[in-house]
Amino acid sequence: MKVKYTVGEQIFHAFVVLVTILLSLAVIIPLMSIVFASFSDPFEVMKHSGIYWHPIKFSLYSYQMVFQDKSIITGYLNTIFVVVVGTSINLVLTIISAYVLSRKGPMFVKFFTLMIVFTMYFQGGTIPTYIIVDKLGLVGSRWALILPSAVNTFNLVVLRTAMAAVPESLPESAMIDGAGHTTILTYIMVPVTKASIAVITLYYAVSHWNSWFPAMIYLRKKSMYPLQLILRTILVQDDTSTMSSGSMEALALSSDSVKYATIVVATLPILLIYPLLQKYFVKGVMVGAVKG
Repeated sequence: MKVKYTVGEQIFHAFVVLVTILLSLAVIIPLMSIVFASFSDPFEVMKHSGIYWHPIKFSLYSYQMVFQDKSIITGYLNTIFVVVVGTSINLVLTIISAYVLSRKGPMFVKFFTLMIVFTMYFQGGTIPTYIIVDKLGLVGSRWALILPSAVNTFNLVVLRTAMAAVPESLPESAMIDGAGHTTILTYIMVPVTKASIAVITLYYAVSHWNSWFPAMIYLRKKSMYPLQLILRTILVQDDTSTMSSGSMEALALSSDSVKYATIVVATLPILLIYPLLQKYFVKGVMVGAVKG
């Protein structure tokens, strides 16, 4: 059955499509330009100005310099450690906390929920947080990038809401059959709310991958720097001196193209992971947002 739209509705739909196309181009064109620039000849990059619509004299020299740089490889390994370990800890603590807060049985559940939501709007700030991390002996350790952000309040509220939407008859039936809370959480709550869990997994992983400020504050050794902090050094401070290959003249020549290649290398993993979880994205967010 075809739906007939009024003239006003057709104009509105056309406007929405136009805005969507313009916003998409605003994202795609800069990304496309960076990718094409990274595959261009460094000498041509130095001379070129404006948007890259195609690689200029295709070259992999910039990527050779990036992957020969030990700091990039080390940064990758540090970031992978933080993402894998950090996201695992995030998920375990968030799932357990969300399950407890979604149950009606425990005492003071509403009070603790309000206290947790309170932290979404009011926080201690950078200096008090640094003092606490320092007192815990985490400064100078990779754990300073993981433990202080072990649970994100927004993600906790989303997952708690998703678990609260699960019919109470499911856990009650399991309890009648002798199941404990661990069994209910593992075999009922987690499978039923897997869409929301996939969404917060993406949120946590992207947050860890893109994080650089905590590393700049808490870490002392460059060998512990994550990839994003190294990327910041290259882009913001315009420092490519860590590149270990080639003469200084070649390094100066390829400085801009190396920056583009570094951006691509740092962004590509997230771009590859997102499509795998994209099908859960809308469903997971909506499930966690419908019922409070």
